[in-house]
Amino acid sequence: MFKQQKSFQLKEADVQRNWLVLDAAGKTLGRFASEITKILRGKHKPTFTSYIDGGDGVIIINAEKVVVTGNKEAQKEYIDYTGHMGGLRRTPYRVMMARKPTHIIEHAVKAMMPKTRLSNAQLKRLRVFAGSEHNMAAQKPIHANI
Repeated sequence: MFKQQKSFQLKEADVQRNWLVLDAAGKTLGRFASEITKILRGKHKPTFTSYIDGGDGVIIINAEKVVVTGNKEAQKEYIDYTGHMGGLRRTPYRVMMARKPTHIIEHAVKAMMPKTRLSNAQLKRLRVFAGSEHNMAAQKPIHANI
């Protein structure tokens, strides 16, 4: 009657990685970060295996042109703790965008990844650049539209 489907499990030796260039200009921060997370983890491939690092590398350009919706530009804060008493630092979104626009995307993607050793390895393949130029030509990146 029905043909039995065979399950597929990716092996470490069979992993093929590409590098994708994504343009953040005009993209909404959260939606864009979730797409980046999907690519880093390898969930965009039919060969996705949860315990194998089969994701691709991602190069983000124009990080300073990412947008947020609603009042997040005025209300969103990045919280950092120095480890000393009274060392809680709150940085508003606008200040962070002026100082380190790359940190905004890195922070959003890192928060969306699972908190595992595998995702730490996957995050090392994320490169974020504030301008439209990048220095990753040796990886032969593919321009993707997301």
